[in-house]
Amino acid sequence: LDAEPQGLDGVATIMARAFSEGTDTLTAEEFTAELERCGATLDAHADHPGVRLSLEVPASRLEKALGLLADALRAPAFPDSEVDRLVRNRLDEIPHELANPARRAAMTLSDELFPADSRMSRPRQGTEETVARIDAAAVRAFYQAHVRPATSTAVVVGDLTGVDLDALLAATLGAWTGGGAEPRPVPPVMADDTARIVIVDRPGSVQTQLLIGRTGPDRHDSVWPAQVLGTYCLGGTLTSRLDRVLREEKGYTYGVRAFAQVLRSAPGGTGASMLAISGSVATDVTAPALADTWQVLRELAKGGLTDDERDVAVQNLVGVAPLKYETASAVAGTLADQVEQHLPDDYQAGLYARLAQTGTVEATAAVVNAFAPEHLVAVLVGDASQIEAPVGKLGIGPVRVVRS
Repeated sequence: LDAEPQGLDGVATIMARAFSEGTDTLTAEEFTAELERCGATLDAHADHPGVRLSLEVPASRLEKALGLLADALRAPAFPDSEVDRLVRNRLDEIPHELANPARRAAMTLSDELFPADSRMSRPRQGTEETVARIDAAAVRAFYQAHVRPATSTAVVVGDLTGVDLDALLAATLGAWTGGGAEPRPVPPVMADDTARIVIVDRPGSVQTQLLIGRTGPDRHDSVWPAQVLGTYCLGGTLTSRLDRVLREEKGYTYGVRAFAQVLRSAPGGTGASMLAISGSVATDVTAPALADTWQVLRELAKGGLTDDERDVAVQNLVGVAPLKYETASAVAGTLADQVEQHLPDDYQAGLYARLAQTGTVEATAAVVNAFAPEHLVAVLVGDASQIEAPVGKLGIGPVRVVRS
């Protein structure tokens, strides 16, 4: 997304959606009909690492479907009328996203953490202002400048018995040619994780959406396995520390989760992840829930995880891992993640081995460092008139109210 021209945030998303809107030989309707004849589905999306197209098709029709995918990549039509329709659709989506407390919290946290000139500080799919500027010419220009076979990777997963995959790819995607291109340099991820609280005012709301976060290391960092394990103990399941207190003991919420999500990676180790705690509570218990969350974090730093917590986490993360990869789609998605994040092909297997080897002390140190209260930015989407004063009395950071 860093490649998007200034003032055209969202053009990568519109381009991704427009890949299935026809080619130099097929109209949008004809292209869709050909996909349906193959029993195939084609999806695409754009994110900070790049653009991903996903094709699902019965193995018996793989050649035909790959030919359609190759045509979409080689010579997309990007018709004016279809791009205009996609822009209108995207503009219709934005008010709904702003009305969704969880989405609004995520947007606000990104805006708080990252510098204003960083693409990460702004919505991935653009704002009303930037999306409204996008037209077919902008989409075509972005495609011409940035979509190249030289910087693309094909991941194919399925029962390929009797299929000469090399020959098949050469006959289909091999027709996609273009000038050589170097991968774009990946700038380091800068963030301000000074502890503070931001309230996004939603008058009359009966609930408060909580999103508490900061940036942390990505999967290239040696601490990642221990961080995954410790974070799971903190908030990865219904029996985790946060849920035991906020859900079972206090009844504040139906569930609260802690997680780490990779934002962007680079071979040189300049990538980052988002470390976050997320959940929703009733308006009148917003301050107590926030106070108890901080208390859980302080007690974790003081007393550490238990061996039982560590053992359960390993069992849940490693023991059930095979169930995550029962479908070709799941395997392909994991491999594509590894490509985007510049990880080796055997990374996932190595990760599970390292998780099993990680001890309680190591997991404790990683999660305590990841969720240090003095580095957490808390975003609360709720009724500011009801929650600002009690939250301010907690003394966990300065409070600012955003009204829109």
